Amino acid sequence: MTMKKKTYSLAYAGKKQRFARSVVVGNLIFVSGSSGRTMETGEVSSDNVKDQMTVALDKIRGALEEAGSSMNNMVKAIIFLKRMEDYQVMRDTELEYYSKYAPSLIDEPPASTVMQVVSLAKPNMLIEIDVIAMKP
Repeated sequence: MTMKKKTYSLAYAGKKQRFARSVVVGNLIFVSGSSGRTMETGEVSSDNVKDQMTVALDKIRGALEEAGSSMNNMVKAIIFLKRMEDYQVMRDTELEYYSKYAPSLIDEPPASTVMQVVSLAKPNMLIEIDVIAMKP
């Protein structure tokens, strides 16, 4: 049995990137790492982790909806965090966001890994989130 693969492209400030926004294989959705870079400009939204986390989660929500799913169907999240002192703010922001856009994740959260990284793609990036979700 062969599974179909569908790729959704990514563009920042109208410029197509060399990696996909997401790829769907069977009923799984693999979302590329989402950071605090805005889709409109490609620049990092602010210098605080709360704002960057919100932008990253907005991008994840958009990618999942584009692929025919929703955040409620997330099964795995890998969070790359530059400064561990931002851990609690990151988790609080995540919980606030899930309360608003994916309430089922409050009681049944995705499997999650947090890793501290030395750097990300841009020096002022503080967070990046990689997600796997299911199609309903």
